[in-house]
Amino acid sequence: MTKAAVATEIGQAVMPKMIKKSELPTKTCATCGLPFAWRRNWAKNWNDVKFCSDRCRQDKNMPKSN
Repeated sequence: MTKAAVATEIGQAVMPKMIKKSELPTKTCATCGLPFAWRRNWAKNWNDVKFCSDRCRQDKNMPKSN
């Protein structure tokens, strides 16, 4: 029996495996075009996240001009 199975059987919480930041999902910001990675506070609405920061969200009507 594994340690996780034993801990679950006796009612202890089991910590999930650590995930490297490079393995997290990424998206491209709709305003600045830079890639950004998943954050814990976006976990519930990751599908709706379009901007990398509050500043980009506020400037959403002004796309970056090159």
